[in-house]
Amino acid sequence: RKIIVDTYGGYAPHGGGAFSGKDPTKVDRSGAYAARYVAKNIVAAKLARRCQIQIAYVIGVAKPVSLNVETFGTGTVDDEVIRRLIDEHFDFRPQEIIERFDLRRPIYRQTATYGHFGRPELDLPWERTDLADTFARSAGSRTAAV
Repeated sequence: RKIIVDTYGGYAPHGGGAFSGKDPTKVDRSGAYAARYVAKNIVAAKLARRCQIQIAYVIGVAKPVSLNVETFGTGTVDDEVIRRLIDEHFDFRPQEIIERFDLRRPIYRQTATYGHFGRPELDLPWERTDLADTFARSAGSRTAAV
């Protein structure tokens, strides 16, 4: 139950891996942060009103074996276009996520209560929307070329 409370409540499906007690090399934690970050940036780029990112990893393989995008019919471009944009502009390998968000810093105590997401007062890196302009520009150049 705690993992559901720490993330999205009952709003979004969750793979079940807990965050607390895991270092950032564990994709239960870092992958969830990355998926949150990418989804927020897709919405901030106005490519969709809602966005859910689903990623799957296997032990011993750095890149996800699956990455799915679901915008629930709210996308301003096709979900497959969004998927390609994500492939171009975000690296879901654990080491890249750790470096992008500087996850080896001692930041986890502050997330131990009241959750890991939707906490603007903490300025957590996975809550930022600094990739939105890149997504929007790249999507705009794609649609202009069509």
